[in-house]
Amino acid sequence: MGLISFIGFTLLVAVIAWWSTRKTDENSSDGYFLGGRSLTAGVIAGSLLLTNLSTEQIVGLNGAAFTDGILVMAWETLAALAMVVTAVFLLPRYLKGGITTVPQFLASRFDTSTKTITSVIFLLGYVVIFLPIVLYSGALAVSTMFDLPELLGLTKNQTLWACVWFIGVIGSIYAVFGGLKAVAVSDTINAIGLIIGGLFIPVFGLAFIGDGSVLNGLEILIRDNPTKFNAIGSAESSIPFSTLFTGMMLVQVFYWGTNQAIIQRALGAKNLQEGQKGLLLGAFIKILGPIIVVLPGIVAWHIFGSNPNFVADEAYPALVSKVLPASLVGFFAAVLFGAILSSFNSALNSSVTLFGLDIYKEYINPKADEKQVVKIGKLFGVLLAFLAMFIAPFIANAPGGLFGYLQEVNGSYSIPILTVVAVGYLTKKVPAIAAKVVLIGGPIIYLICQFVIKPDIHFLHVMAIMCVLFLITMFGISKVKQRDTEFKLEYTNQVEITPWKYVKQGAIIISVIVIGVYAYFS
Repeated sequence: MGLISFIGFTLLVAVIAWWSTRKTDENSSDGYFLGGRSLTAGVIAGSLLLTNLSTEQIVGLNGAAFTDGILVMAWETLAALAMVVTAVFLLPRYLKGGITTVPQFLASRFDTSTKTITSVIFLLGYVVIFLPIVLYSGALAVSTMFDLPELLGLTKNQTLWACVWFIGVIGSIYAVFGGLKAVAVSDTINAIGLIIGGLFIPVFGLAFIGDGSVLNGLEILIRDNPTKFNAIGSAESSIPFSTLFTGMMLVQVFYWGTNQAIIQRALGAKNLQEGQKGLLLGAFIKILGPIIVVLPGIVAWHIFGSNPNFVADEAYPALVSKVLPASLVGFFAAVLFGAILSSFNSALNSSVTLFGLDIYKEYINPKADEKQVVKIGKLFGVLLAFLAMFIAPFIANAPGGLFGYLQEVNGSYSIPILTVVAVGYLTKKVPAIAAKVVLIGGPIIYLICQFVIKPDIHFLHVMAIMCVLFLITMFGISKVKQRDTEFKLEYTNQVEITPWKYVKQGAIIISVIVIGVYAYFS
């Protein structure tokens, strides 16, 4: 029964995605890369959330909560503030310039080689860091949750490789042959299923603790684990409270405002109003995220924490295996599989976009028509997927927790790119050479500092220090050499850019709720 419901739900999503995209012109750049600039608020919000809410988030963040408790909710709740910043400040400028990729803006603001460097950095980050971690965390979740080594008669390592390749192949088909709209539509359907299925886990987990009563289970959980419900992290915790005002917000603004795999959904909006509504709707739902990606980790601590050999990153799949009724296994497996595919195919689709438009069209074949660009982009996507599938199983050897490792290594490219984009929009005469120095030197400096020198300071503080250093570098260079002319952002008339009339009120309400959540758990 579980297998039937898994296959049925997965096929249903695929059919709906195909039906929704059958009239979209996948041979044009806008059609394939941006869904024909036709995405509405609900689709944007659903796709944003599921692109983010995948197994590296569910497994990794619940693993962090298993160790540190509710303070790791900062990765979720502060994301809402970053989405507000994107909706109010960044998205109007993106849509005004009619860009398809963030590096395209850097080409007009600085020069073409700045765009190319940024695209290459994004691609390296995706293939070496993000895509393999998504595949590994997904394979780990599926393998542990459904005890596949026992079921298939394979070793844990063999099962891991098999799951990685299965997820990678299916995700590649969605991303490479479906385009952004297929990804976004399937994301939206899976988002609904994942939210429903994700809520099942803490509910059944609390009922397990409370002998059938969810409220009794919650009362017992809070009573027996008071330190797990303090949102103010100490200096020794994974997220010291002071980092919320330094690197944490920088990471969030980069992820939600400049990361191509995320912002591409908002860039595909049919107009600015739909884009802003989608971002703010996503931000509001994001505040509720800890119920799915933090609370189960604390529940798992209560159940499994007495075992000194228990691995934190296995907390979520182990909890699912223990508390979820057998009748719901197939459905949850399907939505979890959808979440895994979402993050993988979203990053892959963005990689195809970056390579096709910013590298192939720019340098390899400038005369290529749009159909040729899309075709070559798809072939590149297949190559990238295979590379990620080869790298993924080796993530098992990554130091520390999965989620913390992901955020730490992401800093090598997130802070340089965020700094350059911010300076690009906020100034008019900082030259291209300043951007290139930060984009090339920044990742090298960060990696040496964090993984060679290894300072006795939290990596989020290191990110903030690096950001200040990069800003000083860019403004220092501009004192010596400036642009010949002031930069002016031209309106390309790609989409209507009249703001949503309630965007400021929505931004204020979301910000107040975030502050209230922190006050309650302090």
